This record gives sequence, C-alpha cells and structure tokens, in this order.
Amino acid sequence: MFALPINDLLFQAHSVHRENFDPNSVQVSTLLSIKTGACPEDCGYCSQSAKNDTSLEREKLLPLGEVIESAKAAKDAGSTRFCMGAAWRNPTDKNLDKVIDMIKAVQELGMETCVTLGMLEEHQAERLKEAGLDYYNHNIDTSPEFYGNVISTRTFDDRLETLKYVRDAGINVCSGGILGMGEKALDRARMLQELANQEKHPESVPINMLVQVEGTPMFGIDGIDPLDFVRTIAVARIMLPESYVRLSAGRTDMSDEMQAMCFFAGANSVFYGERLLTTDNPDSNSDAELFTRLGINMQAVSEEDSQKVCCHE
Repeated sequence: MFALPINDLLFQAHSVHRENFDPNSVQVSTLLSIKTGACPEDCGYCSQSAKNDTSLEREKLLPLGEVIESAKAAKDAGSTRFCMGAAWRNPTDKNLDKVIDMIKAVQELGMETCVTLGMLEEHQAERLKEAGLDYYNHNIDTSPEFYGNVISTRTFDDRLETLKYVRDAGINVCSGGILGMGEKALDRARMLQELANQEKHPESVPINMLVQVEGTPMFGIDGIDPLDFVRTIAVARIMLPESYVRLSAGRTDMSDEMQAMCFFAGANSVFYGERLLTTDNPDSNSDAELFTRLGINMQAVSEEDSQKVCCHE
C-alpha cells in the first residue's frame, strides 16, 4: 500500500473511511499534563525524560481542582474527551488513587476520559476499569525492529503487555506511534501491522509527527516528508477501518493543506488546545477556522456521555 501511487492510495483510503464514518466529522480531544518531567525512561524524542537535558522544570501531580477547571474549559471549547498524561515509568498504587479521583471528576462533567500513565500492572488496569475509565493510551511508538533506536529502558514487549492488561480489563485502547524519528517506510508499515494484528483493533490510533525538542537525542534529525505522513494516515485508515485515527503532536508544523489531505485520507480525530503535554499545538480558534473552511463539524458529545455521572464508591 505504501508503494501505491498516492491518488490510488487516497481513493482507497477515503472509500474505506466513508464506509465507516461521517467523512465531514472530527472527534475532538484535549490533553493535559497532570504530572510533568523527571521521567526515568530514556525515550529519545521526549522532553520529559530525566536523561535528556531540555531544561524542563519538574512539576508535581496537579491538584484535583486545577484538573477539573481545565476539563471544564476543554468541554466549553468543544472537546468530548479529556485525556490526562503523567510522566511516570509506571504509577504507584498511591498515585493511581489520585488519578482515579480525577477520572471520576471529569466523568461527572459528561466527558469521556483517557489517561496515559506509563506501564501498568494487571491489577492497576482492573482498578481503572472499576473507576469507569473509558480509554487508556499507551503508544507502541514505532516498529519492533526500530524500537531499540528510540528507547532502551523498556522493550517493545513491555508495551504490548500493558496493552493486553488494558484490553483484558475491558478498557478501550488508544495506541499509535510517532513518525519522523529516522525510521524507514518499512518501520511505519510494521508499526501499523502490529496494531492491526492485535486481537481487537485499538479504538483510537494517534499518529504523531515528531516535534523536535532541543536537548533530546532526536533534535536535528531529518524530518518526515509531508506526503509520507499523509501516506501513513491513509494506510492506517485502510488497515484499521473502524478505529479513530487522530492527528496528534506536530500539527503546528503542518500546513492547512497537509491537514486537509490527512482528513481526506481518513484522519477523523484531533487534539484541541494550545498545549500537548509540553509541546505547542494550534490554538482552538485556528482549528475552528480550519474546520469551517473545510466544512468539517466537530463531533458532539453523545447523549449517553452527556448523562454519564461517575457513581463508583
């Protein structure tokens, strides 16, 4: 599929997209960093790694009230899902208690919830399910073969183990990867193959374009060609026909025309808001203007979610 003429690939991808989704509707999520910096992992792309000299200030876990205020603002701006990310290798049970309080508070606003907390143990995934968590994000990042070039403090199989715990617990899976880290087209194909070969496809597949941060090992490498990024979105749509494919990090470096091609190729979800953890994102007004120009509507909160109130004790 990656070798197809781009017109043929886009036609095939868009046809699959129309079979499964409204082609003029985009689901909107907001991502908040609830605990920033000092992560012990050595991810070569990440500004939050304690091993990378990025001058990022370490921050403690945000207080519950601040998280609630951010979630309210996100909902007012049109987001239907509120995602919370913490820079941990894996959460302690004590930390998980605090995150569960955040999940319940956000659900009381009628929003879907998603967290990304690093690797989980089986009992932790079960606790998150009991708390009513909708989605757990755990990206596989790249192909198994290229993974060692990106991270050495955990293995690709470690990633798959957490995804299995999440799936077995009955939580929706959010898992994708990052493009532009020096990988080849074969690595992009293998990454999508790994996602497509899971027992059940991830419900949400974020595709990030590397945001190069000074002080990380990947700062200064050659970026991905825009058309190669579009190709990857198209192949993702074909291989994962019923998954939401999300344009995630890197949209500040994408032209409106490139984003429009991605939406045509099958992307139907974005992160909304000016920050994605520690990197910039287009402001909400810019996105709203682009959606208007393209005739794309933001997906509304479903009736079920608007009435959902977390009542777990």
